[in-house]
Amino acid sequence: MSSALRTKSRRTPGRHDGAIPRYRGGPWSECALPTRAEAWPKFGTRALRDLSGDDYDITREDLRTYSQGKIWVWPAEHIFFLCDVHADTEAFLRCLVATGGIERTGSGDTEYTLTEVGRSATFVIGGDCFDKGPENLRLLRALGGLIDKGARVEILAGNHDVRALLGLAYAGDKSPRTSHLWVRMGKKSIPLFREIYDQYLTSMNGRIEYPTDEEVRARLFPPDSWFDEFPAVAAGRILPQKIEREIVRIREKMVELVERAAEMGMTLGQVYVATQLAQRLFLQPNGEFRWFFERMRLARRAGSFLMIHAGVDDETAALIHSHGVEGLNDRFRELVEDDLWELYHGPVGNAFRTKYRDADLPLTEGGTELMHRSGIYAIVHGHKNLLRGPRLTMRRGILNVECDSSVDCNTRRLEGLAGPGAAALVIRPDGQMIALSVDYPYAKVFTSSRNLHMVIQT
Repeated sequence: MSSALRTKSRRTPGRHDGAIPRYRGGPWSECALPTRAEAWPKFGTRALRDLSGDDYDITREDLRTYSQGKIWVWPAEHIFFLCDVHADTEAFLRCLVATGGIERTGSGDTEYTLTEVGRSATFVIGGDCFDKGPENLRLLRALGGLIDKGARVEILAGNHDVRALLGLAYAGDKSPRTSHLWVRMGKKSIPLFREIYDQYLTSMNGRIEYPTDEEVRARLFPPDSWFDEFPAVAAGRILPQKIEREIVRIREKMVELVERAAEMGMTLGQVYVATQLAQRLFLQPNGEFRWFFERMRLARRAGSFLMIHAGVDDETAALIHSHGVEGLNDRFRELVEDDLWELYHGPVGNAFRTKYRDADLPLTEGGTELMHRSGIYAIVHGHKNLLRGPRLTMRRGILNVECDSSVDCNTRRLEGLAGPGAAALVIRPDGQMIALSVDYPYAKVFTSSRNLHMVIQT
């Protein structure tokens, strides 16, 4: 075990320390993962929490009250939930180490073996593999390597992932509904196009005729008429305040995208050719990365837990209640194939975008009741980045296990977080759930028998 993962304290091991996964990262994944544990939630009562001034998580009292009258079904398998790695392969590998599911044997992205628990567990990738980080393609290859090793991997859709899919699928389209969607990818997409240019196109420079900036604007940017036509075609599906914001943001992104390309040493012509190649790599039947979008689903159910990128609303809750999570995933795949615009802006898309803001589709008491009738009492998700690792909170009357722990290097720099990022949520069939993050000194151990009234462990 590396020095960064050793406990220097001589403290007597606590009663929860045995729940911590064994980190097998060697010298290739050094980071400050916790080697001591505490109960999760930390405080038994609201009074104690309020006295401490630390209100990051809800209390055991809150959980016991919430769980009354509910029969919880605990997952019968090991589940590793990782999310929001945002094109940072080193962070992804550190997160895998945090689960205890791999043992690294070298510095390469696939130089590791699955541990015994890693061979039997399900790795749930909770969305947002794209954008922000340094290397989109490298991350996707590393994720593909995990699949190639025989790991059970499920990929959930994140808003950045779907935004990339939309931008590539509708690049050059001139419909008022969709002509803005390539620009909608924004400046965060330029690193992807830079990667594609460097890895596939640099050697062909003398044989490629690049369009001028004016030609690219005419082909990929929305026409002036879009700003007048879009409100009418979006009415009834997008809230008026969101339509106004979308128009403002597209104007901004048209400027930001060009500036970011110049900062990264690219002309718009080079970005255009890289976009065309990206369409082949990600969308064509024989494309190198087509598998990523083909494997992508919206949600996964595990006992009484729903795993999803962001959350739910009343319409999503009703669909789950009437057709189950498989029905929700079927609807997602239908929209991926037939109507990506409706996917992104409709209730299915709200599941990977919502932060329960006024502009988001609402989850009311009725929707929460439908979730409870479906036997779903907790939502495990990412999307809302945190600075102290995973947390337990109540939103709209349902338990949320929030897991976006700001692991990618660029988010950490912007947030002022020290050191390399890593985090994971481990759900074990023995009734424990362990939250791990380099930004909190303890592994947080949730014990179902201690926090919930009635639990069935299948």
